[in-house]
Amino acid sequence: MIICISLSSRLKALRSSLSNLNLDGFIIQRGDEFLNEYVAPYAERLAWLTGFTGSAGMAVILSDCAAVFSDGRYILQMEQQLNQEEWSSFHISHNPPAKWIHDQKPNAKIGYDPQLMSEQDIKPFIDQSIQLVPVERNPIDNLWTDQPDLPLHPIFPHPIQYSGQSNSEKIALLTQKMKAMDQHAFIFCDPASICWLLNIRSSDIPYTPIPLVFAILHANGQVFLYANEKQILPETRGYLGSHVNFHHRENLLEDLKHFRNQRIALDPVQTPLWFLQILEKVNAHIIRQTNPCLLLKSCKNETEQTGAKKAHLRDGIAMCRFLAWLEKNGIGLSEIEVAQRLNQFRQETGGDFYREESFPAISSVGSNAAIIHYQPSSQNNAILQENQIYLIDSGGQYLDGTTDITRTIWLGKTKAPQEITDAATCVLKGHIAIDSAIFPEGTNGSRLDSFARRALWAKGLDFDHGTGHGVGSFLSVHEGPCRISSRAGDVPLQKGMILSNEPGYYCPNHFGIRLENLLLVKQAKYPKFLSFETLTLVPFDQKIIDPSALNDEEKKWLICYHERIYKEISPYLNAFEVEWLKQACSSIT
Repeated sequence: MIICISLSSRLKALRSSLSNLNLDGFIIQRGDEFLNEYVAPYAERLAWLTGFTGSAGMAVILSDCAAVFSDGRYILQMEQQLNQEEWSSFHISHNPPAKWIHDQKPNAKIGYDPQLMSEQDIKPFIDQSIQLVPVERNPIDNLWTDQPDLPLHPIFPHPIQYSGQSNSEKIALLTQKMKAMDQHAFIFCDPASICWLLNIRSSDIPYTPIPLVFAILHANGQVFLYANEKQILPETRGYLGSHVNFHHRENLLEDLKHFRNQRIALDPVQTPLWFLQILEKVNAHIIRQTNPCLLLKSCKNETEQTGAKKAHLRDGIAMCRFLAWLEKNGIGLSEIEVAQRLNQFRQETGGDFYREESFPAISSVGSNAAIIHYQPSSQNNAILQENQIYLIDSGGQYLDGTTDITRTIWLGKTKAPQEITDAATCVLKGHIAIDSAIFPEGTNGSRLDSFARRALWAKGLDFDHGTGHGVGSFLSVHEGPCRISSRAGDVPLQKGMILSNEPGYYCPNHFGIRLENLLLVKQAKYPKFLSFETLTLVPFDQKIIDPSALNDEEKKWLICYHERIYKEISPYLNAFEVEWLKQACSSIT
């Protein structure tokens, strides 16, 4: 048994293991065997090996060098968390891992874990003619002697009062399509889709109310749900009914072998390669198609839309109470203490509906706000001081909806410095442009993305992340397939989708600004056109806004938005909080 203490010894031990396996290197994808964005502690292999804790990334280890790759949200974080003597760090789009391997060692034999990577994940490596070798057991799991166990939390019903549609109706809808395409079964590896299909939830992953389960939907309407027996509550078994059959995860391999010569559908983006490799061995006819739950799940029904509005009202009350408290009490407290107080407000306001945060709060002051997905820790937990920027990006999981909001606050009595107000006003102008957009049906989010950047571009500024992501209904705070981003390939926006609107600007080592609301796609006043309805009810800090840079329409938008907030939120606040809200929502001057 190898006991690894320091990060350096872990890297050294892994290289020794790779040598024993006759491998020149190894790819470590940040994720689990369900390809989740957020993972349970047992699957934090990338963080265990490298020290990098971002929610997206990949590491490549070669015999004489190693590198971590992530997107623009984590560039500064990688620089801070990685040992620069042992690890290089790169923007994954500007320096793709496959090309890096090819440049370092063109004929390398590279190992990978087929349970952690999809067909899409390995394609760039194949395109670079890299020799890939699947490993039966991840070598990190052999070295990680105190690796946590797979979580086994109870699976509970998500009743129709929140879901708006029974699981039998959803199953019937999908099986009808399967029969039309002559498919015997569809394999689901995305727990969020399984939760939506069966109207179930759990808490196997922090911040995302899902169980770590697989499912197979058969064309006859029977569902095989692969979970641990301990997770199945009696009331859940009765709720799901006879069309859902519970199987232990250990039975999955043998069940897949029974699909010999059958037509089996799966989503190649969401399915680990391990499944395809097993099915190919038994000569199953694999049909690659998009997960049929994705678009249905993304377009919220009337019940889910109503729930989202109720959740955002509670969340708005909590946020306004928090911001009033912050103005009076925040100076001298740490980033962690302030984030904990916000969570307490959500607990108090949300009551029985509130479950937990929807992601780890990004509570960042001063230069930390320039780190897009910064998280305070015991090693880095700054104190809020006057005349600094404070950025809080957080959200809540409620039984009837998921929230996500970012506000940037100036911790001072007077206006922020001109450099900050110039940038923040450009961000606000972009935010208003998205919120106010009217666009024809069939419009992709990529066509709207530049609306958020126009004012920034005019000053030579930009931000290195998407403008908006889809949001689930008491599910993942980051939900596909819809988004607002410069990346092509996204689906057209449709009625019922909920997306974030979060342009920003980040001045490295100085300050960061992001302003985020959630929006509901709705019918516009014109036929065959769509628009947005704002769900978030929290004022913007006017101390970082330059009103002279706003045009009349933008001022009108801000005044109307603040008037709506005061009308809807003030009845739930105490006298001190109402006075704060009145000032926060006063007409901009």
